[in-house]
Amino acid sequence: MLVWLLKRAFIFFYFCFIRFYGIIIIMIEAIKEYIFQNWILMLVLGAFIVVLSITSFSSKKATMRYMSLLILIFLLSIVVFAEFYLPSVSENKTIRLILMAIRYSATPFVLALVMMVLVRRLRYFTLIPAAVLLVIDIVSIFNGIVFSINESNELVRGPLGYLPFIMCGLYMVFLIYILIKRSNKRLIEIVPIAFLSISLASGVIFPFIFGNKFAQIFCTIIVVSLFIYYVFDILLLVKKDSLTGLLNRQAYYVETRRDYKDITAIVSLDMNGLKKINDTYGHLAGDEALIALAVCFSKASRARESVYRMGGDEFVIVCRKTSKEDVQALVERIEKNVKETKYTCSIGYSYHEPGSIKLEDFLKESDEIMYANKADYYNKKN
Repeated sequence: MLVWLLKRAFIFFYFCFIRFYGIIIIMIEAIKEYIFQNWILMLVLGAFIVVLSITSFSSKKATMRYMSLLILIFLLSIVVFAEFYLPSVSENKTIRLILMAIRYSATPFVLALVMMVLVRRLRYFTLIPAAVLLVIDIVSIFNGIVFSINESNELVRGPLGYLPFIMCGLYMVFLIYILIKRSNKRLIEIVPIAFLSISLASGVIFPFIFGNKFAQIFCTIIVVSLFIYYVFDILLLVKKDSLTGLLNRQAYYVETRRDYKDITAIVSLDMNGLKKINDTYGHLAGDEALIALAVCFSKASRARESVYRMGGDEFVIVCRKTSKEDVQALVERIEKNVKETKYTCSIGYSYHEPGSIKLEDFLKESDEIMYANKADYYNKKN
């Protein structure tokens, strides 16, 4: 009986193998072709996942967003491969329309997730425009409002044919604007932002130059750009304050010693009432307050004005090769930004010709003015 069952099982699996042999061979060839075309993408994805796993400076939430983004990019690469390189798919009009809808919809979702990963405090409403495009793309499968396939199996753009590219462009511009606005305008931060800008811009512009050929490298470009940006973020840890993202005290000492002769002004800033916030609402509320003020200072600063968190609720802005009018305008921008929040801060600044006084005296003078303003604030409050 056992021998009879084994024979039957062997015959069954043999016929299954013969029947599906062709399909198995096609699948193996497809997998080999996918690996060949996306080997760089797979290597960088693997390296990225390893780096995310062994670095601990990102929160669990930020790491999960990174992982979700990488998974989405990987799945998008499979969709692109299936659409353009599997004959049984590319020749089937219905399947190709579905894959096209997925590809057009996934790209804005990728950019939205990039924004949520790289920019702090962005909420899930960032995904709403991408979700709206997803619905439009699904509808387009049936009515061709965004895209359709003609009898020659060629893409035909509908009345909203450029909407996916416009939406991607808007996401890209908004992301780069926020990154630059919240940066310290230093070269080590501008370089990765510039690199990311070029790669994202290519995703919007190059399809019109190279056509569908560009689709096969889009995912690789995005992953490589993100990986480079992440590596720069790690390098910046020695110079950045982990809470606010501003330059830290160590960076202040190193950079001011290096370019002391270019410094024309120092602005001292100190948050009012941080201890009360910590004691009343907890340290998380205090951290939120510090982050909010840091954003105000960053938005107010310009290319030659670097913002540092010296510790606790103390901040300093170092101005290089600026006029007194520039410094006064900086203070006005800070005051305007802070008024839009529920917090307050005391400000003092010292302006001198470059190299005319010692750096310690520079800082001491601005601190004295700031502390005098702080005393006035508490006197008026009492």
